[in-house]
Amino acid sequence: MTNQKRPVFVIGHKNPDTDSICAAITYANLKREITGDDYIACRAGHLNEETQFVLSHFGVEVPAYVKDVRTQVRDMEIRMLDGIKDDLSLKNAWSKMRDASVVTLCVTEGDELTGIVTTNDIVETYMDVIDPKILSMAQTSYRNIVETLDGELIVGEIEDTLTKGKVVIAAANPDMMENVIEEGDVVILGNRYDMQLCAIEMNAGCIIVCEGASVAKTIQTQAKDHGTKIICTPHDTFVVARLINQSMPVSYVMKKDNLITFHMDDYIEDIQEVMASTRHRYFPVLDKDDHYIGMISRRNFLGAKKKQLILVDHNEKNQAVNGADSAEILEIIDHHRLRTIETAGPVFFRNQPLGSTCTIIYLMYKEYGVEITKNIAGLLLAAILSDTLMFRSPTCTNIDKKAGEELSKIAGVDYEEFAKEMFHAGSNLSGKTATEILHQDFKKFTVDDLTIGIGQINSMSAEELVDIKEKIQPELSKVADDDGLDMLFFMLTDIISESSEVVFAGAKAQHTLNAAFGVNIDGDSAKLPGVVSRKKQLLPNIVEAIQS
Repeated sequence: MTNQKRPVFVIGHKNPDTDSICAAITYANLKREITGDDYIACRAGHLNEETQFVLSHFGVEVPAYVKDVRTQVRDMEIRMLDGIKDDLSLKNAWSKMRDASVVTLCVTEGDELTGIVTTNDIVETYMDVIDPKILSMAQTSYRNIVETLDGELIVGEIEDTLTKGKVVIAAANPDMMENVIEEGDVVILGNRYDMQLCAIEMNAGCIIVCEGASVAKTIQTQAKDHGTKIICTPHDTFVVARLINQSMPVSYVMKKDNLITFHMDDYIEDIQEVMASTRHRYFPVLDKDDHYIGMISRRNFLGAKKKQLILVDHNEKNQAVNGADSAEILEIIDHHRLRTIETAGPVFFRNQPLGSTCTIIYLMYKEYGVEITKNIAGLLLAAILSDTLMFRSPTCTNIDKKAGEELSKIAGVDYEEFAKEMFHAGSNLSGKTATEILHQDFKKFTVDDLTIGIGQINSMSAEELVDIKEKIQPELSKVADDDGLDMLFFMLTDIISESSEVVFAGAKAQHTLNAAFGVNIDGDSAKLPGVVSRKKQLLPNIVEAIQS
C-alpha cells in the first residue's frame, strides 16, 4: 500500500491532431513545473503524419496511448502482502494471517502464483482430518515438525522429509506398542527408556520426546544405528498431539486449480460480478506478465479511486477518451464551443476564442513565469501553425500570431519554412487507406438528434488534394455507415488558395451543405472559397442549417 500522490493524465480528444497532442505534452510539463507533482501527457488515439513529423523534428517522445480511463484494479488499494512458499507449515501460515489480519495467503514460487490457502482450508484440515498418516501423505519436512513443536532435533538430518508411516502416541506398555508401531512411524512418548528403545527397535522414523526430558546417550546411539530421528520438545504429550498436524506444508491444503485472479489493468466494473459470485474475501492480483503483485478484497472497491484527468483541446463527451465519464476531471483547457462534458464538482475551466489550445497554454506559461524551453516552444508553435493554417484561418487572432512569432524565435525556426514541411508531411498519405485518411483529423459532433462527422486534410499542393479526393470518395458512404453517422463531411483544404473542397455522404448531407452556404451543389462535392476552418466556418453553418 502506498500513500504517494496518484498521477494526473493530461489528454486530448480521440483522433488527435497536432494541437491536441502538443497541448497535452506542454500542459503536463507546465503543471509539473508549477506543482512538482506527476502529470502524464497521454493520447486517446493514433498520431497522424503531421504530428509524428512535429514530435520527431523536436526530439519529443510520443505520449502514452490510453484507450480507456475507467477505474482499474491498479486504482484500488492493493494489499502488498508477500507470497509464501508451499513448504511453509500450517502453523506459520496461520500466524502470518493473524499478524496481517487476512484470511487468505497466496502461495508463490518466485513471482509465479502457484496456489491460495485460506483460514477455512486450515480449519477444515484441523477439524475434519483424523487420518494418522496425513503428515507422511503431505510430505512434511522435519524442519516444519521441529519448528511447530518448538523442539530440537538431536539425532538425524533436519532437511529430510517424512514420506511414510503414521503418528502414534506411545500410551501403552512396550508389549502392546510392538503391535502398534510400524517402520517409519512418528512416535510421541515421554521419558521412559524402555518405550524409547522399543520404538527405535521397531524402526520408527522418528521419536518425539516430550516435556523437555533428557535422552540417554545409549538411546541416541541406538537411534543413529536404526536411522531413527529424535526430537525433544518442551510440550507435553497432549499439546504435541494437538500441534503436530499443524506442521504439514500448505501445499497439501492449498487450492491449485481454477484460481480466480485479477490483473492490474482489469476494469473494476468487469470484475465485480466475479467477486460477488464467489465466497472468497481476498483475490490475488497479477501484472501483465502474470507475476504476483498483492491482493484485493471486496471492501477495496469502496476505496477505489477514479483516474484523474485534465482534458485539453475538447469539451465534447463523444470526443473524449473512453470512460471519461467515470473519471475525475480536474481541468479543461480548450478553444472550442461549449458542449456536453459533465463533471461531478467544480473544475478549473479555461476556454478562450483563440486559434489554438496551445496559444492558451503559451499564455499560461507567461502568466506563471515558467521558462519556455526550445522544445516546448517548438511544440507550441507547431500546434498554432497547424490549427491556424499558418495564420490564414479565420480562427486566427492577433494573439495567436504574436505567440507564434515569439515562439519561432525561442524554437530557432523559420515558421514559414517549418509550416511547409509540416503540412507536406501531414498530406503525404501514399501508404494510407481511405478509411485511415478520413479518420486522420476527424471529429464527431451531435446536433439535435443527428450525429455528424467532420474530417479535414490541409495541404499546400492542389494536386495532392486531387489525389486524396479520388482515393477517399468511393469509401465515404461505407465509413459513414460503419461510424453510425447521419452525415459525413470531409474538407480538402488548400492552404495557399485559402479554400476548401468538401466531399460528403449521408441522405441529408447535400441539402444541408446547400442550405449552410447558399450554394447549389449538383455533383459529389462543393467548392467553398474562403472556408478553411472546421470549427469557425463549416461546423457553425451546418449547425445553423440543421436547426433552422
